[in-house]
Amino acid sequence: MLDISFGEFVLIGVVALVVLGPERLPTVARTVGALVARAQRFVANVKADMQQQANLQGLDSLRQDLQDAAHSFRGQLEAEVQQVRDAIDQNAADARALAEQAAEPFHEAERTIHGGLAPDAEAEAREAETHPAEPAPAAQADVPPRDENQLDLFDDLPPHRPPASQPSASQARE
Repeated sequence: MLDISFGEFVLIGVVALVVLGPERLPTVARTVGALVARAQRFVANVKADMQQQANLQGLDSLRQDLQDAAHSFRGQLEAEVQQVRDAIDQNAADARALAEQAAEPFHEAERTIHGGLAPDAEAEAREAETHPAEPAPAAQADVPPRDENQLDLFDDLPPHRPPASQPSASQARE
């Protein structure tokens, strides 16, 4: 506070008593006390406001730092997600290419096997693949399509007969 000692306060009190007199001195002392208390409250409020402003500036800078870090993190995260998506797309394209390469020998074998069929039979086979027809009778279903260019070793075998059906449980009880 101020560098005033007790002796200096006593000297000020004696001068005030001589100048003001004993009747007005208590009123003036109360007024001076109230003014000093008001000045102390004002100084305390100014200090608190300054401290609050300093804290707000610190918080603003902290908030700005956090926002910058969040934007940086978001950018990094989006970049990594995009890299992962690109890698997945590349792997999917590679897998499709490998699947096409792996399927090519099967298509070649299919063309080789069915190459001897008549053009009408090929058209019927393609149509049967895209539009399945009604089921053929049982006799025709057991006979595979015949390719005239291939040697069939099993022409002389009797037709395949299903085994005799076994009696059902209800027939066995009778």
